Amino acid sequence: MAESPDTLVAVLGSALDGMLAGTTVDRGEVTIVIPAGRYLEAMRALRDRPELRFETLIDLCGVDYSIHGDGHGGPRFGVVSHLLSLAHNRRLRVRTFAPDDDFPVVPSVIDVWPSVNWFEREAFDLFGIVFPGHPDLRRLLTDYGFVGHPFRKDFPISGYVEMRYDPELARVVYQPVSIEPREIVPRIIREENYAEGE
Repeated sequence: MAESPDTLVAVLGSALDGMLAGTTVDRGEVTIVIPAGRYLEAMRALRDRPELRFETLIDLCGVDYSIHGDGHGGPRFGVVSHLLSLAHNRRLRVRTFAPDDDFPVVPSVIDVWPSVNWFEREAFDLFGIVFPGHPDLRRLLTDYGFVGHPFRKDFPISGYVEMRYDPELARVVYQPVSIEPREIVPRIIREENYAEGE
């Protein structure tokens, strides 16, 4: 029989005493919020404490909460991790927020779970979240000359620069975007008696 989420909440409350900024249970899933200053300590405890033993980090992603629908009034950038305990057959979502919106920084957990390597690189590339302690924090999905972070809510849909091959220079060049903005909402044209006479 599956364990009740309330059991996990009770275990987390005693094991992470003083490190929890919040706990929610929604649809049977437990989410905890850890302050950025205690994030690394809490993540080590989640892995090492025998009553928790979250051995596997399944995913880590960045989030831009600037226009979040639930009225989130806190810091703009967050990091969300999904953990799995095979020993106890439990899953957990851990959320932390970068205290500075202009320069978002969250400690790297690569020493805790080496599998986080590319996840943190992706969050850095797409959201601009910096992970001190990461040994190779560089762009992963965008080009080295790419300007900005494309998953931020204020990033323009068309971007800032475009790249093209210039045959006269025989190399790739960057130039300001020349794409004309257009309406991308599909229009539906309904014709009366369409395909009736066939």
